[in-house]
Amino acid sequence: MRRIALLFLLFCYGCTAPDLEKINGVSFVASREPADLEHIEALRAVHAGYAAVMPFGFIREMGSPEIIFDTERQWFGETRQGARQYIDLLHKNGIRVMLKPQLWIWRGIFTGELEMTSEEDWKRLEWHYADFILTYAELAEATGVGLFCIGTELETFVKHRPAYWKWLIRNVRERYSGKLTYAANWDEYKRISFWQDLDLIGIDAYFPLSEARNPGVAELRAGWGRWKAEIEALQQTVGRPVLFTEFGYRSMDYTAKKPWLVDRNEEAVNLEAQANAKEALFEEFWSEDWFAGGFVWKWFIHHSRAGGPGDNRFTPQNKPAEGVIRDYFQKH
Repeated sequence: MRRIALLFLLFCYGCTAPDLEKINGVSFVASREPADLEHIEALRAVHAGYAAVMPFGFIREMGSPEIIFDTERQWFGETRQGARQYIDLLHKNGIRVMLKPQLWIWRGIFTGELEMTSEEDWKRLEWHYADFILTYAELAEATGVGLFCIGTELETFVKHRPAYWKWLIRNVRERYSGKLTYAANWDEYKRISFWQDLDLIGIDAYFPLSEARNPGVAELRAGWGRWKAEIEALQQTVGRPVLFTEFGYRSMDYTAKKPWLVDRNEEAVNLEAQANAKEALFEEFWSEDWFAGGFVWKWFIHHSRAGGPGDNRFTPQNKPAEGVIRDYFQKH
């Protein structure tokens, strides 16, 4: 009997816990029109198991507390009806969803700078934002969405109104039974005070990795050293898995110098640099058991018309980076 017990212990010692399934996701960009099966087939081709659906609310100018959303003037995919149609179609075809309502400030002003000038306006912003987020939390519950993001890159709002965000999380949980995250910008995530109230640490992972024009995979992996150590340290402190709520690189020279750039600059197209940056990120993170996965930024529903060899924007579609994503998603 002792021998059997010893053999059992030795067997268990050699066992490892099965890897948790990674969130292999893409950011499914809202379109003017409904999605159909053709648009889903491209997701299947890269072995995406998740898609982020992103309805939008709009703010007319910096300092305005009003959030306009779910109107007839918006694109179909930006509305509640459109989000529901995308969710239902994705679910029907075996792709899980993170619902990620986002704000857009007129002229593309960075949402992390959203700030009010009076207590009255802060209160009004809080009311409007709760209306916006709770509307979509209820949609997430009604459609069986497994992951809901309560905000994206709202550093100043979060910093000035910490009690409000605690209140908002409680109210979301009263309406929604799935997992919650927040999408913090790469230089914001360490200052978020409510990670322990959520289920995942969400990071929009636009960390600068290299100043080289065409960095190789080894150089890019080395560039992750400091950032990865800091991310893991926070994860160990908070005790929540890390999710890259967005990750991406433009297909251009110097892509890893300032990966957050969204301007229409004229840097030369560099498909290799984008593919290398994607590969380095996958190699650094996808094997870590504390890392939940992430969502590629960004993926347009009309795959045949998106990206391509002459495009220097974020989408990996119809570029070598798409093949990198497909290979790693298939392995994990």
